[in-house]
Amino acid sequence: MCVTTATRDERTQYQAKIKNHRPARPIFLNTVRAFLIGGLICEIGQVVQWCFYRFAHFSIQDSGNPTVAVLIFASATLTALGVYDKFASWAGAGSAVPVTGFANTIASAAMEHRSEGLVSGIGGNMFKLAGPVITYGVVAAFFVSLIHYLVVHVA
Repeated sequence: MCVTTATRDERTQYQAKIKNHRPARPIFLNTVRAFLIGGLICEIGQVVQWCFYRFAHFSIQDSGNPTVAVLIFASATLTALGVYDKFASWAGAGSAVPVTGFANTIASAAMEHRSEGLVSGIGGNMFKLAGPVITYGVVAAFFVSLIHYLVVHVA
């Protein structure tokens, strides 16, 4: 079988044809939408944090952790219901940057590989994308805690 390789000129012509038929991306609209949606998600987080502060009598500093947990739970629940993926495809990067996008990534991978079992399916595939972020966070937290312990208790 004879396989011919395309010349540089043919590849350039092909790329030009593709570019002519590709629809224009609304970059400005996508940027505005991402900004507004990301800001809206953060604003929802602020409202949840205020509710913990006002009604559950948490301090401002202590209300941050349950707020993040609520946002993660909401994102994972909406992912399981199939709502978050549709929302994210419309919202773009605005839904991917906050912690809700991170939770969506983990929940989507877990749902996709659940038929392969708990350990090799969910456990093995859930952290492929998020694994480096989680590993860095855990290792950094360990070393910061170790330094804090040494400075406060040993010195």
